[in-house]
Amino acid sequence: MTVDATSPDPTIDPSQEGVGPACVMTFNATDPSGAGGLAGDIATIAAMGAHALPVVTSIVLRDTAEVFDHSTIDADVVVEQARSILEDVTIAAWKVGFLGSAEGVSAVAEVLSDYPDVPLVAYMPNLSWVEEDEQQAYLDAFRELVLPQAEVLVGSHQTLTDFLLPEWSNERPASPRELAVAAAEHGTRFVLVTSVPLPDQFLDNVLASPQGAITGEKFERFEVSFVGAGDTLSASLAALLASGAELHAAVGESLAFLDQSLDAGFRPGMGNVIPDRFFWALPPGEEEEDGGPALEATQADDDNLPKDPRHVH
Repeated sequence: MTVDATSPDPTIDPSQEGVGPACVMTFNATDPSGAGGLAGDIATIAAMGAHALPVVTSIVLRDTAEVFDHSTIDADVVVEQARSILEDVTIAAWKVGFLGSAEGVSAVAEVLSDYPDVPLVAYMPNLSWVEEDEQQAYLDAFRELVLPQAEVLVGSHQTLTDFLLPEWSNERPASPRELAVAAAEHGTRFVLVTSVPLPDQFLDNVLASPQGAITGEKFERFEVSFVGAGDTLSASLAALLASGAELHAAVGESLAFLDQSLDAGFRPGMGNVIPDRFFWALPPGEEEEDGGPALEATQADDDNLPKDPRHVH
C-alpha cells in the first residue's frame, strides 16, 4: 500500500485537533560536535517537552575542544527559513544563539520584531574565536537590535561583563544587578548570569533585574571543562517559558536541568565534556566501586558551568 503525500485538507480546523507541545523557534549555528548550537538546542527543547523549530544561521567548524572557523548563511536565506514556518506554525517562545554575522543579527531582529508578544531568550556565547573587527560589528548589532526585544539575556559573568560593561575597571567583579542595569539600558528586562565567582571554589548563577538578584543556584567548581552548557541553559529556559512557566520558576527548573545534564555529562571525543540532556531517560548506572579520581582538565570556555562529574562516562 502506498501513502499519498497531499496538501493539508483546508476543511480541517486545527483548533479541533489535539493540543501538541509548545513550539520554540531557535536561531543558532550548526555544531557538528552536538554539544551546542542547533543540535544542543533541539535536544534540550525536546527533553523539556517542547518542539524545536531550528533555523540555521551559520555553519561552525569545530570539535569538542575548540572552534576552528565558521561560514555564515546568507541573511535572506535565514529570513526565508523562519518566515516559511512562521506562516504555518504558531510559536510560543524564541531562543537566539549565535547569528553568524552583523547582517544575520539584523535579519533575525527584523523577524523578531513582527512578534513582540512572544518571549525571547537571547544567549551571548564567548566569541573570542571570531576575528576582532567581525566580532565588534556583531556585538554592536546584537546590542542595538536584539537586546531591546529580549526578555532574558543569558551568558557567563565574564562574557556579559565584556559585552555590557566593556569599560569596567573596578577591581571587584561587576555584580549581576550591575549587569542587569546595563542590559536594561538597551531594553532587556532580565539577565541570567552564570559562573559568577564566589569564595571557596563555588560559582553562582543568578537571575537579576535592575532592582537586584531574584533567584539563582550555586554550583561547585571542579577541574572539568564542559562545552554546550550555555546553549543548554538558554534553550531549556525558552522551552519552559513556551510551556507557560513563570520566569522565576522556569529559571530554577532550567538551572536544575543543567545541573543534572552536566552531572551526567560524557566525553565523546578527546576534548571537553558534553551535557547529557536525556539523563532522565537512561537507567541509573552503577556507582564506581573505588570512587576513582575526578576527571581533570583545564577550564577552557567561559560559558562553562563546572559541576562534579560523578557520572561522566
